[in-house]
Amino acid sequence: MLNRSLEFSVVPGEVIGEIVRDDVSGIVNLIAETYRAHAANQTVNPASQFLRFPKRPNARIISLPAYLGNEQPVSGVKWIASYPDNIKLGIPRASAVLLLNDSDTGYPVACLEGSLISAARTAASAVLAADWLCGHTRRVARIGFVGTGFIARNIFDFLVGMQWSAGEVVLCDLEADYARRFARYVERKDWPVLEIASSASETVKACDMTVFTTTAARPHVTGVDLLAHRPRILHISLRDLAPDIILAADNIVDDVDHCLTADTSPHLAEQLTGGRGFVTGTIADLIDGRVRLSADRPAIFSPFGMGILDIALGRYVYERALAGKQAQRIAGFFPVLNGDRAS
Repeated sequence: MLNRSLEFSVVPGEVIGEIVRDDVSGIVNLIAETYRAHAANQTVNPASQFLRFPKRPNARIISLPAYLGNEQPVSGVKWIASYPDNIKLGIPRASAVLLLNDSDTGYPVACLEGSLISAARTAASAVLAADWLCGHTRRVARIGFVGTGFIARNIFDFLVGMQWSAGEVVLCDLEADYARRFARYVERKDWPVLEIASSASETVKACDMTVFTTTAARPHVTGVDLLAHRPRILHISLRDLAPDIILAADNIVDDVDHCLTADTSPHLAEQLTGGRGFVTGTIADLIDGRVRLSADRPAIFSPFGMGILDIALGRYVYERALAGKQAQRIAGFFPVLNGDRAS
């Protein structure tokens, strides 16, 4: 239960950013425990619903409802819009809100700015997977970022926050200015940028670990020769890798049914082979020792992005905002007359 007094609060992005920056390791641990709760059947995570527009084929709004039923039950929904043409207007591609509901009454108790929640849970998920894919070394000789926008920057921040380091950084982005700005940001954290690569394939081939955060709608990286050095790949954007790449690696996902849908790269691999035997297991399986990675194969983490992560992190932020008196309470939000609830 979150709230029994029928109060409603708003938590703005500025507050969320501050709370997230203050406890990166705590958030990574929270995401790990949420994955484990999902594996223990303590969650409900329905399929995401996509709202598309006939006159804006590249735009969409996605609804991600979820329920987390561990020791502090909570439900809610993330409503996140992706409008790529926003970049031309000088505003971010994605925007979102997150609603949290009281588990006993069903009443919504809070609305949080959702894009920072979404970015932080994505970054925490990626860095958690990096730990497990790389054997908890938290050091790579060379790391690549394919796609250098908002999500990439958040993943980089979480890597820094978790005390990762890299000898060299390789960047690749269709928007050269994005890559240059990201390079300056990385160098301010004392991570040396080696080069801005001309292609994603070149980046994978050159790096021990590559992070994909693009808006690609279909695979553009192919050829198993790229994997000869057994790299680790954080395939956050899900549709960059051709099926031959997927089939040549150990594959870790967040949830098999969710990930193998909507023409993701693993879904295309399933369509090609007619089975799911190429999936090594989930991140929870890896954490709890039910699966192990092969020493002589590359490894890929492909997370579909689950609403339970948004809800878990949203509750965490909401509780801290309340404790710090940073949540903006909205008096009179619910219709209550003379002490009686309106029907």
